[in-house]
Amino acid sequence: MKIEPYGPSAVLITFADRLGDDAFARGRALARALEHNPPPGLVEYVPAFTTMLLEFEDRIPDLSFLDQIARTDLADAPIKEIPVIYDGKDVQRVADHNQLTASKVAERHAAVIYKVYMLGFSPGFPYLGDLDPRLHTPRLAMPRTRVSAGSVAIGGQHTGIYPSDAPGGWNIIGHTPTKLFDPARMTFFFQPGDRVKFVPH
Repeated sequence: MKIEPYGPSAVLITFADRLGDDAFARGRALARALEHNPPPGLVEYVPAFTTMLLEFEDRIPDLSFLDQIARTDLADAPIKEIPVIYDGKDVQRVADHNQLTASKVAERHAAVIYKVYMLGFSPGFPYLGDLDPRLHTPRLAMPRTRVSAGSVAIGGQHTGIYPSDAPGGWNIIGHTPTKLFDPARMTFFFQPGDRVKFVPH
C-alpha cells in the first residue's frame, strides 16, 4: 500500500495495482476501518477503484496503522436485491453490439452478483463490477441531457443505476423503482463494499 501527499491536508492511498477481488477487499477493509476508527481530524474519505483520498482539517496524522489492515472476507458483504424491468431504450443496442438477443442481455445481466466498488459521478451512483464481458458495450457517442432516476445502465465494463435525474452516456437497459439517494436526508442506499443482485420483474 502506498500513501502519498495530495496537497497540504490530504493524502492519496493506493491500495491495489488493478481492479479485481483483491482491490475490492482492501478498499472495503479500509473503508470499514475509517468508519469505525477514524484518524484525528479526518474530514472525509473518497474511495475509488484502487485508491482512496483522505482529507483532513489541517495536520495529517500518522496513518501507518492502515497498512496493517487485513483483507475482509468477501462472503460477509451484504447482498442487496434490486428489482429491475429490462425495458431500456438501449437494450437492443447492447444486444446488437454483443450479438445477443434482448432477452439474453437481461438474463446475463441478472445472473451476476455485483460488487459496489465506489460511488461517484453523481450522489449515490454505484459503479458495479464485475459485468459479464459478453455485455461490455461502449458508452453513447453523444450523452443524453437527461437520464431518469432508477435507470439501470451499462457503460463499458461496468453497470450502474442512476440515483437521480442527470445527464449521462451509459446504455439504458432497464429501470428500478428502488430509491438510491435521499437528498433531504443525504442518505444513500448503497455503500462501497455492498454486493448487488438484480432481480428481473
